[in-house]
Amino acid sequence: MTMRRDDLRNIAIIAHVDHGKTTLVDALLRQSGQFRAAQLEGECILDSNDLERERGITILAKNIAITYQGIKINIIDTPGHADFGGEVERVLQLADGVLVLVDAFEGPRPQTRFVLQKALDRKLKPLVVVNKIDRPDCRPDEVLSEMFDLLAELGADDATLDFPYVYASARDGYALRQLSELETAKSAGVRPLLDMIVEQIPPPDVVPDGPLQILVTTLEWSEYVGRVAIGRISSGQISRGQTVGLTRADGTYSVAPVTAIELFDKLGRVEGEQASAGDIVALVGLPDPQIGDTVTDAETPAALPRIAVDEPTLSMIFTINSSPLAGQDGKYVTSRNLRERLYRELQSNVALRVTETNDKDCFEVSGRGVLHLSILIEQMRREGYELSVGKPRVIEKQVDGVWHEPYEILVIDVPTEDVGSVMELVCNRRGQVKQMLSGDGGLSHLEFSIPARGLIGLRTRLLNATRGQAVIHHRYDCYQAREGSVPRRNNGVLVSQENGKAVGYALWKLQERAEMLVAPGADVYEGMVVGENSRDNDMVVNPVRTKKLTNIRASGSDDNILLKPARELSLEAALEYIESDEYVEITPRVIRLRKILLQENARRRMASQTQ
Repeated sequence: MTMRRDDLRNIAIIAHVDHGKTTLVDALLRQSGQFRAAQLEGECILDSNDLERERGITILAKNIAITYQGIKINIIDTPGHADFGGEVERVLQLADGVLVLVDAFEGPRPQTRFVLQKALDRKLKPLVVVNKIDRPDCRPDEVLSEMFDLLAELGADDATLDFPYVYASARDGYALRQLSELETAKSAGVRPLLDMIVEQIPPPDVVPDGPLQILVTTLEWSEYVGRVAIGRISSGQISRGQTVGLTRADGTYSVAPVTAIELFDKLGRVEGEQASAGDIVALVGLPDPQIGDTVTDAETPAALPRIAVDEPTLSMIFTINSSPLAGQDGKYVTSRNLRERLYRELQSNVALRVTETNDKDCFEVSGRGVLHLSILIEQMRREGYELSVGKPRVIEKQVDGVWHEPYEILVIDVPTEDVGSVMELVCNRRGQVKQMLSGDGGLSHLEFSIPARGLIGLRTRLLNATRGQAVIHHRYDCYQAREGSVPRRNNGVLVSQENGKAVGYALWKLQERAEMLVAPGADVYEGMVVGENSRDNDMVVNPVRTKKLTNIRASGSDDNILLKPARELSLEAALEYIESDEYVEITPRVIRLRKILLQENARRRMASQTQ
């Protein structure tokens, strides 16, 4: 028999990147009054990962719980980037409603649409929060209308279109139902938002007396207890020490006792003796659980539908670092280390795929986009791994004998005077215009359909063409028949023919016909890319050449060396820059570009064989 648990609310917060999700959670934590001041120091409390703090984005979904008016509110902070859709799809399984956070100036953005569509597919009730009303350029009422239009466009029913909403400033810690209440709102804090969550988000419908069912949506790893399975109890109850069943993807079934049950409480988890339907729990002691498995009653096992996650669209080769400088920076450098780390990542990263190749040192790693894979690479780098990665390639499928490739919807907001440059760049890469609108403030809104391979390296070119003013987002759309080729990198590169340290005099001589990627004193080796050629061919150079000295002193005849600063490539920029015959070499300290074949003779032989 189904019943409602009125003492519980499970909500997920969804929003576009940088619209203030994590800051709003900070305000809710402070409002609850359940924490010491020391526990809530700093900003973006939930962004515990160094990468999240540095980039200002949420990568991993997190759960917290606060109590308000005797009701426990489980809050799940979800990622905003489409590249982390695997996280989004899992955590929405835990929620009964969503807080949709939109910037009071920017309004709903592409990533808002991506996550909101996932929420509507699961019939979750939206509660809209128009955030950043403290901005001098805010337009909250217009943004509310845009939110209505977006929900209508996504096929929301009449009940959903009559959504509840509040206005808020997460940074200043207040929320209000009407803009006319602004003068008195600051003293109330975010209490109006908490009241609305309690009133409007439906309590979970549960079957307390039914057979136990828990869908495993998240995994954590502990050095002390191994894998910890996290999920929401759909039916039944569970107690510590109870013997439960675990149904797997391949249909196999195993039985084991639960050694510990943890419930979310404030910023962490506390051990409990039992939990009932509707609770979000972490279970210890299950034998090798996987995401999508169902924890069931040992006597009457009944599996829940497995989580369906969008397939990866992009792949890269991950291999060991085989350069002459290998092993100088990193702690983990062997293929065994690389294999163990990649397969460990598979345990919790559901949108990732790892395939072994014919070369035992190489692995094909597939993900949702360059950002998705570069975050993994950056995490490995910080853990002390050294590796080399190849050029990103889209994953193609054969349908009825015809090769299909992934297409994406590309959305660009750009100053109107730069529209021509943007159109030229995107259309050169097989992009097709779907929509073009002139907005307020001299900005134009452009939407394109573009092959995913056309996006590789496009962001940097768009930012250069618009002086950094373009706002660019894209999301997966569908697979379509493959079309013609996409332009490659326009310029060739300078490749070192010597090992040693780069010399200022040599770089000065080279910079007349190239842009340098290394600075004086940098370690270089044969086959390493040291600069970008002004022409379209690769050129072998000697960056360690020194000036020939004589025994004659000449006053004023020596050249003054004026070196331009070397171009520094971020990890994402390096991955988008390289061609198919190049690797990005990644160590804890440096990022280098190199040819796959380091010797010039080997590269020439390969080129002659492929002609």
